[in-house]
Amino acid sequence: MTKNANFPIKNRLLAALPDEDYQRLVPDLEFVELPLRQTLYEAEEPIKHVYFLNEGITSIVYIMEDGSTLEVGMVGNQGMVGIPVFLGGGMTTTTAFVQIAGSAMKMNAVRLKAEFDLGGALQKQLLLYTQSLLTQISHATVCNRVNRVEQRLARWLLTVADLTQSNEFPLTQEFIAHMLGVRRSGVTVAAGILSQAGMIRYSRGRITILNREDLEATSGENYTVIKTELSRLLGTDRA
Repeated sequence: MTKNANFPIKNRLLAALPDEDYQRLVPDLEFVELPLRQTLYEAEEPIKHVYFLNEGITSIVYIMEDGSTLEVGMVGNQGMVGIPVFLGGGMTTTTAFVQIAGSAMKMNAVRLKAEFDLGGALQKQLLLYTQSLLTQISHATVCNRVNRVEQRLARWLLTVADLTQSNEFPLTQEFIAHMLGVRRSGVTVAAGILSQAGMIRYSRGRITILNREDLEATSGENYTVIKTELSRLLGTDRA
């Protein structure tokens, strides 16, 4: 783990900052690897560090009393993990863990809050990102409530593809079931429907998107709304 002012800026929030603002953050940014399943913060515990992702995906999940989980949000290199820090709460009821391994720029929570309180470009970017994440969460909730499992799976896979900027990624059906809050058998049936229609290929824990256009049509309006709003708020097309 090293601090490096010359490290390529892969996180889009950091990349959007004016050079003067970014350079002020450099002494507090630490490059870290994010191995699969690493927990970045626990529910109802003080968040000590935030993470600006370079690669990979972090899942924000709610863990119920019976141990079952439901994913409420995903973070890739378009965002950061730890928004309760600058919102002022310092902790939250959700847990964040690494869904797809990658790396991030890690920063002390106290330092991030101090920089946020200065106002300016960093504050603006973090607030816009927060709105985009709330859009993702709200429309995912609607999707999970009214859509069939294959529609939910289609939206979820498209979001993963956007955040990884790849149409192929390692994911098991058991893991997807936990994230969608459904039984594994339901994911098996849904994946079979998408596979038979030629939209995806699933083999040995790897999923490949074969026909993105049909997958988007299957996912329904929620994915399109999320994608459009993300582009509007953060100024770039994520597809």
